[in-house]
Amino acid sequence: MSALLPPFVNPSDHPAAEPELLQLEQPGDEPCLRADAARNRARLLDAAARLVAEHGAAGVTMEAVAVEANVGKGTVFRRFGDRTGLLNALLDHSAHKFQAAFLSGPAPLGPGAPPVERLHAFGHALLRTTLDHMDLQLAAEPAADRRFAVGAGRFLHSHVVMLLRQCAPDADHVLLAHALMGYLSPPFVNHMVRQCGEPLERLEAGWSDLVDRVTRAAPVTGVAGRPANPV
Repeated sequence: MSALLPPFVNPSDHPAAEPELLQLEQPGDEPCLRADAARNRARLLDAAARLVAEHGAAGVTMEAVAVEANVGKGTVFRRFGDRTGLLNALLDHSAHKFQAAFLSGPAPLGPGAPPVERLHAFGHALLRTTLDHMDLQLAAEPAADRRFAVGAGRFLHSHVVMLLRQCAPDADHVLLAHALMGYLSPPFVNHMVRQCGEPLERLEAGWSDLVDRVTRAAPVTGVAGRPANPV
C-alpha cells in the first residue's frame, strides 16, 4: 500500500503518514475490481478457509484451493500471486479487526490512553491474536527478503514507532520498534508457548516489563518485583 511507510523510514519525517490516520488496504479495495472478480476472490478464500478447517494450514496449496473452488490453478495464482499471498489474504480479516481496535477502539488499546499504556495493551492484544491464528501465521510467514516489506507488518511497526516517539523521545524509534516487534513475532511466540510450554501470561508479563524498561517507566528489578527468569 503506497501510504504505508517503507522500512527504516522515520515516521517523524513524514507527519502526514501518522499511523493513526492510515488504513490498511481492504481485500476488496481495488478500485477497478469487477463484481465477478470480487465474487471469484471471495469464493477462493472460502475454499481456502474450508481447507484450513479440515486439514490445517499445511493443507492449503494453490492446487488444492483450485480444486476445492473448481477453478483453474492459474486463476488462483493470478489472484494471490503465490501461497504466501493466499495465506496472508486469509489473515486479512483478523488483521483488519485488530487494526480497527487500535485505531479507533476503546482505550487503552485505542486512542485516549497514555502511550505507555497503549504499548502494553498493543502487545497483549497482538500476542492473543497471534496465538489464535498460530498455524496460519506461521504458514504465511514471509521469506527473509520480504519479512519487513509486508504491508500489515509495516503498518504495525509504524504504529509502535508512533507510540515510542511519544513516550521515549530520545530513542531510535524505528530500530527500537523493530526490536519490540521481534518479541511479538509468530515464530518467537510459537517457540515460547508451544515448544517451551510457557503460558501466555508469562509472555504478557514479559512484554509489559520490556516496554517499561525501554520507556524507563519502571526500575530494572524484573516483572512484579521478582528477578527475571530467562529461558
